[in-house]
Amino acid sequence: MQNRGKQKLQQGWLKWLSRRLPASKQITLSHKSIFILPSGFGIAWLVLVVLLFLLGTNYQNNLIMGLSFLLLSVFNTCIIYSYKNLAGLTLSSRQQSGHFAGSPIYYPIQLSSKRQAFEIQCQFKDQPLHSIKSVNNQQSQLLVTVDKVRRGINRPGRLKVESRYPLGLCRAWSNIDLDLSQLVFAEPIVDSNPVSFISKPGDEQEHSGKYVSGVDEFKGLKEYQTGEPLKQVAWKQWAQGRGMLTKEFEQPHGAPMWLALEDNADDIELALSHLAWHTEQLSQNNQVFGLTLSGQSIPPAHGEKHRLHVQTQLALFPRRSPARRPRK
Repeated sequence: MQNRGKQKLQQGWLKWLSRRLPASKQITLSHKSIFILPSGFGIAWLVLVVLLFLLGTNYQNNLIMGLSFLLLSVFNTCIIYSYKNLAGLTLSSRQQSGHFAGSPIYYPIQLSSKRQAFEIQCQFKDQPLHSIKSVNNQQSQLLVTVDKVRRGINRPGRLKVESRYPLGLCRAWSNIDLDLSQLVFAEPIVDSNPVSFISKPGDEQEHSGKYVSGVDEFKGLKEYQTGEPLKQVAWKQWAQGRGMLTKEFEQPHGAPMWLALEDNADDIELALSHLAWHTEQLSQNNQVFGLTLSGQSIPPAHGEKHRLHVQTQLALFPRRSPARRPRK
């Protein structure tokens, strides 16, 4: 019952926040988005003020009563400065992708302020706390981490921005939604099983699909070496005064490699991690490979764009709930 009550209270709080502070790529804090409450130290401070006031009135000691009023005025001043420290603070973030599961991912938060702001802390829910000493009108960056991420689209939720400046008596904070999301690739796990490929007599897996010198595809330009055929000279570049350059071509050696996900795999997540590892290895070796994934296939190719395409498909593969064992 208590857990249900907490969940309902939290859901109601999030709904109210979504109406008051809707998601946006860039947010500037104002009176509408800043909340202030006494910190633990601030509550102890107020208790001390009350005790001093009672002591002063009981013994009719004006000095003690004056001290209590002074401490109370300091507390009130801290409320104003706590608000002014966050007011005008602008936060934004850039889209990131390409991180692997199993390690922390980072969200770069850009901060700037019309006036000098001090001791700013940022944190996602149940995640490590990160702080920056000061922020001014020059844009600063703070990397906020999210631990224990799984493959797929990661949405960290609202970002808590907090400050206890100047004396730690008040806690000023805001829960903003920068509409953050990040694609997380499957964690690469070493797989000792060989990759399937269409072989020819004499083909070896470590060289199959690897690009070697040939005549099929243009690779780039290199310096002319004495004895090379003149038909491969880049005359256009020579006319532009760039010197003697030779056109270099390449072609795949042997048949392309194929990665495939077995539908009857006992551990789908482990199988996807193995495929992610093979994708990285084949890409580093500049080998041509394709992917067959649950009836869909990505044709063989190579290069960074192809690597990202394959890793994206592996990351977005639907999750499967573990099979339940039948009751005896």
